[in-house]
Amino acid sequence: MDINEQYACWRQKAVDDVDLQRELEQIAGKPEEITDRFYRDLAFGTGGLRGVIGAGTNRMNIYTVRKATQGLANYLLQIEQAPSVAIAYDSRIKSDRFAKEAAMVLAANGIHVHLYPELMPTPALSFAVRHLQCTAGICVTASHNPAKYNGYKVYGSDGCQITLEAADRILKQINQVDPFDGVRTMPFDQALGQKLARYIGEETVTAFINAVKAQSTRPGADPSTLKVVYTPLNGTGRRCVTRVLRELGICNVTVVPEQEMPDGNFPTCPFPNPEIKEALQVGLKLCEQVQPDLLLATDPDCDRVGIAVADGGEYKLLTGNEVGVLLLDYIARCRIAGHTMPQDPVAVKTIVTTDMATAVAKHYGIELRNVLTGFKFIGEQIGLLEQQGQADRFVFGFEESYGYLSGSHVRDKDAVNASMLICEMALSYKAHGKTLVQAMDELYQTYGYYNNQLMDFTFEGADGMRRMQDIMQVLRNNTPRSLAQYLVTGYLDYQTSRGYKHKTEVHIDLPKSDVLEYRLENGSRLIIRPSGTEPKIKIYLSSKGKTRQEALERNQALRQAAQKLMENDGHDDEE
Repeated sequence: MDINEQYACWRQKAVDDVDLQRELEQIAGKPEEITDRFYRDLAFGTGGLRGVIGAGTNRMNIYTVRKATQGLANYLLQIEQAPSVAIAYDSRIKSDRFAKEAAMVLAANGIHVHLYPELMPTPALSFAVRHLQCTAGICVTASHNPAKYNGYKVYGSDGCQITLEAADRILKQINQVDPFDGVRTMPFDQALGQKLARYIGEETVTAFINAVKAQSTRPGADPSTLKVVYTPLNGTGRRCVTRVLRELGICNVTVVPEQEMPDGNFPTCPFPNPEIKEALQVGLKLCEQVQPDLLLATDPDCDRVGIAVADGGEYKLLTGNEVGVLLLDYIARCRIAGHTMPQDPVAVKTIVTTDMATAVAKHYGIELRNVLTGFKFIGEQIGLLEQQGQADRFVFGFEESYGYLSGSHVRDKDAVNASMLICEMALSYKAHGKTLVQAMDELYQTYGYYNNQLMDFTFEGADGMRRMQDIMQVLRNNTPRSLAQYLVTGYLDYQTSRGYKHKTEVHIDLPKSDVLEYRLENGSRLIIRPSGTEPKIKIYLSSKGKTRQEALERNQALRQAAQKLMENDGHDDEE
């Protein structure tokens, strides 16, 4: 069926959502608009689905959700006789509708469904999967993307996002489903009446909160002395984050009024991403009045958290790498002081996360494991330790994109857990007359100055996807001999699992992934990878210097070299 035939089919059959019918009518006679919506099926991978909300096969709508869920149902019925699924959703546009649509498809296939009755953080879904002993989980969210996006994440029985193998098997099932005639569904009230669906009770929420509180470092200082401004960025974090802090005695918390209540339009925050300073502007303005020690900002599905710290009358934003290193150091010291550090402790980070963590982990005798980008790979390491009866060896995991986890209660990044730890860490340092900015400066003085930067290059539409693929292929076929006037002494291709370091061949013992890494003779590093959730190529830059300025200058030179690579479609023009 070609694009125009698909468009005609959708005009005839997509009648269960008036918004879709209206949109299909509006694009009549506009071939570019039609092509953009129908040139492909919305991609399904280990991150599930993510795309712009709207009509068509390349959009998030009730039909793409139904099709994906029918494929998931077919897969689950192959692997288990009586499967069950937990479902959560965030504050995004149509999230509640998509969650119920998924529940109705699963129930019609005889699969028992556990649905949160109100929006909940993504980590609460990961927790519920294991707590309720489900076969799988679904979280309807597009994380930190702009308001026009929504998504659909799938989790395995271990509470991790699905593996590469599971994603492939589910995708094969999805590809066999017709979104209109190949989907079983039933009214949600009927599913409730037949006990094929039920709402997740408050007991599960409380169990999640208690599991988070069990990771408390108990800093010993008076919790009432810490003053916090918190923004959930119109997402899911308000209820769980404020409850955990309140129950631990951190009660001096001011929630940003404009961003307190769930709102999928994100009216004061077009990009609800705590990595971006603009997302924190409303909170930072409130800080000028309240004068807190700390600003916390969780993203819409509350799995990531960004912070700003009082620093000489101003508020300084700390990066995800800096907060991760601070927490790794803080947790290690607390564990040692409290005699709770396990034998042979393990921490886990992603390959694009700062090398500074390696130095900190070595100082404390912690084994640091590197995994592919995506917190599911950190979760998998926790699962492997659990299979060996050694889950208590895990002390911390983090990624540069503001995701952190200190316990095995969930298998995904957890901003409820991280918000608690950050507040306790700030409280502990405050009791000793220090801010988190000062604490980070001390770590730089001890381990050296690391500068990490991220560059994004966006490629929209069908031509954009092809261009991204072409650039990666050119880079694979033409390894640059130097970057930023420094020799490339190491090259790793995670797609082929091969590379070299100082002219010695190496094998990468990780799942294959479309990632290229270059190591330079001055110790700098550049990693290039297409995003798994957005039409972007991401480039991660990392340099170390004896001073902050030296590290910054090295990364700035590397940034210019990376810019040239992208402008030249992957071709290197350095002599």
